[in-house]
Amino acid sequence: MSKLLINGEWVDGESTQVLTEKYQGRVYGEMAVASAAQVEQAVGIALAGVKASTLTPYERYRILSQAARNVESRMEVLVGLMRDEAGFTRADGENEVRRCVQTLELSAEEAKRLNGELVPMQAAAGMKNRMGFTLRVPRGVICCITPFNSPLNTVAHKVAPALAGGNAVILKPSNLTPLTAVELCKALLEAGLPPALLALINGPGSRIGTQLLNDQRIAYYAFTGSTRVGREIQQAAGLRGVQLELGSIASTIVCHDADIDMAIPKIINAGFRKAGQVCTSVQRLFVDRRIADVFIPKFVAAAKATKAGDPADAATIVGPMISTHHAQRATAWVAEAVAAGATLLAGGACDGNVMPPTVLHNVTDGMRVYCEEIFAPVVSILEFDTLDEVVQRANDSPYGLAAGLFTSSLETAFRTARRLEFGGIHINEASSARVDIMPFGGVKDSGFGREGPGYAIREMTEERLVTVAY
Repeated sequence: MSKLLINGEWVDGESTQVLTEKYQGRVYGEMAVASAAQVEQAVGIALAGVKASTLTPYERYRILSQAARNVESRMEVLVGLMRDEAGFTRADGENEVRRCVQTLELSAEEAKRLNGELVPMQAAAGMKNRMGFTLRVPRGVICCITPFNSPLNTVAHKVAPALAGGNAVILKPSNLTPLTAVELCKALLEAGLPPALLALINGPGSRIGTQLLNDQRIAYYAFTGSTRVGREIQQAAGLRGVQLELGSIASTIVCHDADIDMAIPKIINAGFRKAGQVCTSVQRLFVDRRIADVFIPKFVAAAKATKAGDPADAATIVGPMISTHHAQRATAWVAEAVAAGATLLAGGACDGNVMPPTVLHNVTDGMRVYCEEIFAPVVSILEFDTLDEVVQRANDSPYGLAAGLFTSSLETAFRTARRLEFGGIHINEASSARVDIMPFGGVKDSGFGREGPGYAIREMTEERLVTVAY
C-alpha cells in the first residue's frame, strides 16, 4: 500500500484508492489519500525543516549520490512497479531506472558547484573601494507535481535539483503511479536525507492540488502535465516561481537527403515507446515528397514489426496505455480521421488498453490527430515539397516543446534549427531525443522553465547580491 510520507513517517490517509495494473486490470495495491489537515501539516514541517537545515553542499552531494546507488539496487522492484502502474515494458522500465540514477548523480554534482559570481563593481565610477558578489540560496519549500508517463525519472528531475539547491520538497505524484514515487522517497531517506525536507502527498488534484496552490508558504512549483492545469498553476502562483512542462504536438522532419535507414529506427522508438505517451513522442512526421515512396513502406513495415501487448513479455515494445479511457479516445480520433479521408497504414484498433503502433497518411490540418495532442502510439505521415513549407507547418501549433530533423546537410540543419519554434531541436534525432544533462523545456503553450539538473537548480534557488565597501 502507498502511504503518505510526513516528517519521515509513513502514515495512513483519510481514505484509500484502489490501484489496478494496466494490462489485465488486476488490483495490485492501494493509495492513501491525504486529508486537508495532513497537507497543512506537511507544508509546515517542510518550511520549518528548510529553515533549520544545516546541510552543506557536500552533504547534499553525498545524500543524492547514495540515493542513486539505492535506486540502482531497486531495479527489479521498480521495473515491476512501473509495469503495473504505467504499463511499461521491461525495456522502458529499465531505461527509466537508469535515467533516474543519472539524474540523481547529476544533481549531486550540481550541489557541489552551485555558486554565485563576482560583480565587477569597480567598472563603475566612484567604486574604487567597493566589491560585490552573488550567492545562490534556497527558495524554501518546492512543490513538485508529476505525471504518470515518467513516474520515476521526471519525479527525480524535480525533486533532486530542489534538494541539491538546499530546499525542502512537497511531492504530489500522479494518482496513477504513486508507488514508484514511494520507492524514490525511500531511497532518499535511506541515503540520509533529513525527514523534514521531504513529504509525499497523494490525492485528487481538484482538492489537494488546489490546497497546495493556495498555500503561500510554498515558494516554487515544478509541474509536468496539461497546458490547462499549467495555466491554473501559473495564475494561482502569482509572483512565486514556477517551472511548467506542458502539452505538445511534437514534429519530426525527414529531408530528401536524410539517411533513411538511420532515421526509421529512431522515429519508431520515438513514436511508440511508452505507448506513445510521452510529451515529445513523434505525432507529426513530415517526409519530403521526393523520398516518400521509399520511406513510407519501410516505416510502415517497421511499425508493423514492433510488437505490442503484454508488458511482462520481454519481446514487447509497446505496452498498454494508462487507461481504457485513453485507449478508446485515441482509437476514436483515428477512426474519425479515417472517416474524414485519412489512410490507415498500420494499427488502429485496440485490444483492451493495448493500441498497436498506428500509422496514418493523407491527414489534413483540421483532423484532431494533427491539431491536438493525441498522447498515444499514433504517427501521422505528412508529405512536403519545400523547407519553407515544412517549417511553417511544424510551427503552426500552439505548442513548441521539441522537434527532430533528419538531413545530411549542415546548412539545412543550422538554418532550419533557427527557424523552428521549439524549445529543443534535434538534428538527426527524433523529437523525443533527450539526455538528462541537457536543458529541457518548451516555448509557447508548452510552458517555460527548464529541467536538467544544472539548469533546474538555478531556477530553484535565488540569486542574492552582497556588496562590501572598504
